[in-house]
Amino acid sequence: MPRGVSLKSIMLQGTSSHVGKSILTAALCRIFLQDGFKVAPFKSQNMALNSYVTKTGGEMGRAQVVQAEAAGLEPVVEMNPVLLKPTGNSSSQVIVLGRPVGNMSAGEYHSGHSIKLLTVIEQSLRKLQQDFDIVVLEGAGSPAEVNLKANDIVNMRMAKLAPAPVLLIADIDRGGALASVVGTLELLEPEERDLVKGIIINKFRGDIKLLEPALDFLARRTGKPVVGVIPHIERLGIEDEDSVSLDEKRGERGGELDIAVLSTPRISNFTDFDPLANEAGVTVRYVRQGEALGQPDLIILPGSKNTTGDLQYLKENGYAGEIAALAAAGTPVVGICGGYQMLGRRIFDPEHSESEQEEMEGIGLFDAVTVFAADKVTHQVTAACTGHSFLGINYSADDLTGYEIHMGRTKFSGQVRSAFSITCRSGQPTVGDDGGVSPDGLVMGTYIHGIFDNDEFRQAVINSLRKRKGLAPMTIVGNVRKQKEDSYDRLADIVRQHLDMEFIYRLMAEQ
Repeated sequence: MPRGVSLKSIMLQGTSSHVGKSILTAALCRIFLQDGFKVAPFKSQNMALNSYVTKTGGEMGRAQVVQAEAAGLEPVVEMNPVLLKPTGNSSSQVIVLGRPVGNMSAGEYHSGHSIKLLTVIEQSLRKLQQDFDIVVLEGAGSPAEVNLKANDIVNMRMAKLAPAPVLLIADIDRGGALASVVGTLELLEPEERDLVKGIIINKFRGDIKLLEPALDFLARRTGKPVVGVIPHIERLGIEDEDSVSLDEKRGERGGELDIAVLSTPRISNFTDFDPLANEAGVTVRYVRQGEALGQPDLIILPGSKNTTGDLQYLKENGYAGEIAALAAAGTPVVGICGGYQMLGRRIFDPEHSESEQEEMEGIGLFDAVTVFAADKVTHQVTAACTGHSFLGINYSADDLTGYEIHMGRTKFSGQVRSAFSITCRSGQPTVGDDGGVSPDGLVMGTYIHGIFDNDEFRQAVINSLRKRKGLAPMTIVGNVRKQKEDSYDRLADIVRQHLDMEFIYRLMAEQ
């Protein structure tokens, strides 16, 4: 289809969560980009602990960042105007246009507050529609969740608002795909059912000919065409949306280096460690409840949306004591953001910013105290280091990049060697220390998410770990940016091959 034709919008919804909506949205964004269109992703409301900070300091869901990258764009908060970050089993921090507006229970949020956000959501969508040829909308969960439909601001209400034809996605790998498609359509109102223009079967393994009778049945039973059967894609190399995907990150043993990441109940930004896992000879294990920590070459405490709650989990399950013992015996430890806070002596939350617990003893690997405040620090940062002392890597740089998302402020007692020096926050020059490195060089803490995305720093850490094991240094290091671009192109090539793109273009042109 020629460049310059106004195609407006298309929407992907699913029969349930984790059927592949986010990844297929990214695929369509890259396909449309390859075809010469200006395209932007949009998800009105996302619930995830994996978040990102934009250049302007706004916080948004990581999935929409991936989609923006696939579209060749710098992420902006209008792509995800509402983000819910769970703090407990039935409560979340609510972030609107990149800024937190408070913590709410599920009941409070769904009893009317969500609907009040429709104005902000519509303004964000209209801005994208004005600036781009195509907007690819993503739904959440299932549009057939009848208990949530009255206050829905992410599925069929968005399809009507756009307006956008809907493609319904089912995950055949988990089983019951046909029933989930038929059941979802049956539970929709007639006008909602009319918005669904086609079905996508995702994560298929096996011989397509054996599936054809089922596809024919679906078309006859629902009156909707099956517009694509997307194969299960191994080692996609694209960041995952939320902790559900950690079940697929088992970390096969056998790598020369064994890195153990504590998978806490409120783990956040676990994509920080994907660059490590993607390096040859490195195994990254996510240690879940009841699993052995073992004798890893490196222990990582990740970020957390509820630091005191996750610290309590580590204590109750014996991991906190085990980490302290392994560190005393010489095992290196890294803490990122919430994990960094846990490594100190004590944590204070006087304003109940994260939980009802006002004070908790830390693991004690740093002589530091963290105090939570009501305001959240969110910045993209540039950092420097001179002769970095972690693991004796003696690494120097002045162009390290990452981002901060935290509500705690950590202070050390006495002198300590900082991990990094912050030279720029949200585009503004600044001077400030970040994190710390223990005197023996075996423990490092930092507030900088994405620090391992920096290729040379990552290589220095890996080679120091290899040296400790008597292994030869790694001479070829992965290029995170190139790996991402290659992965988006690979995803687009596979999806284009198995999806009826002519049908999709016709759908959008008919709006």
